[in-house]
Amino acid sequence: MTGMTKTSNQGPTVPLWRVALWGGIAALLALPAIAMAFTREVAWGPEDFAFAAILLVGAGALFELAAWKVRDLTGRLVLAAVLIGAVLLVWADGAVGVF
Repeated sequence: MTGMTKTSNQGPTVPLWRVALWGGIAALLALPAIAMAFTREVAWGPEDFAFAAILLVGAGALFELAAWKVRDLTGRLVLAAVLIGAVLLVWADGAVGVF
């Protein structure tokens, strides 16, 4: 993963996985707000956005911390899969009360 970096003329390089991670989280948080402008099917309140932000940013922060220690690609992919599964499980339970 050392070869995948975004270069800048004015500062340190930023790994592309970090840009993808935080950009994806921002996009996931923006999707319901955009959908609310076009349909009445999506009706999120401030508490829904706060729950989603805490869940997604928390998972992103956990991935950042763990990826700091896990250097190989396989370990990071397993870590990402476990975190995505946990987020989806909590999201499904919060949405419809699966458990």
